[in-house]
Amino acid sequence: MDDRLIKRSLIAGSWYPGSPRVLSRDIMDYFDNVPGKTVQGRILGLVAPHAGYMYSGQVAAHAYKEIKGQTYDVVFVIGPSHRAFFRGVSLFKEGGYETPLGIVDVHEDMAARLLEQDPRIAFLPDVHLQEHSVEIQLPFLQVALGEFSFVPLIMGDQDYETCRVLADAIVNCCGNKQVLIVGSSDLSHYHGYEQAVRMDSRILEHLRKMDECGLIRDLSSGTGEACGGGPAAVTMMVARQLGADKAAVLKYANSGDVTGDRSGVVGYAAAVFYEGES
Repeated sequence: MDDRLIKRSLIAGSWYPGSPRVLSRDIMDYFDNVPGKTVQGRILGLVAPHAGYMYSGQVAAHAYKEIKGQTYDVVFVIGPSHRAFFRGVSLFKEGGYETPLGIVDVHEDMAARLLEQDPRIAFLPDVHLQEHSVEIQLPFLQVALGEFSFVPLIMGDQDYETCRVLADAIVNCCGNKQVLIVGSSDLSHYHGYEQAVRMDSRILEHLRKMDECGLIRDLSSGTGEACGGGPAAVTMMVARQLGADKAAVLKYANSGDVTGDRSGVVGYAAAVFYEGES
């Protein structure tokens, strides 16, 4: 029996399949439905949605297929907090996260280093227990990468200052390690189809330009929406500092494209940030 601190899954069997066989098969089917890899270069960051797989799994697959078979020393998965209200950032510093495909170990050395960087980054384990935005990314990572270790981070504040603090802390800890940053974010929520597409197009343009300032500005003004705007901004900040000079939005869709109900939709995007081949 694993007596470490393990974040047990609360969404397996509802947000995604609880059977390891079915979960692996579904993710591979999503990958098979992506035409092929399009990015030529080293991917340092990606943004993927965190809705139930029946709604956003095919969108997420466009980002995760690009890293299939790659190797990273550590993966940072950053999500927003939907249930807990707190200041700063909560880091899960030990043990692991459980999915039907197994336990993903926390990179405890990297987590410890991050905790030393800034007091606004703290170990608040209860924040993680009811949150899905980090966990929902893990099965895709498990199928794409195989075994890996990661640092789970949940943002209570998503303002520019908190984004900058977290991004600088991650960069300061990375050294020469090969790292991947995953920003977990959906886009607009519960607008009519046409309005959602208009709002989301602004966010997509910021992702294409790696423009975190424009992203946060539009989120603050309400001209765009992204419930994981902070994680997306941090992903762009870190990827750029580690060498990313190109970005690609690989797929956009919303829940209306899946269900046919266009009256109140949720937007999803898959984007990658990478160092282009010279």
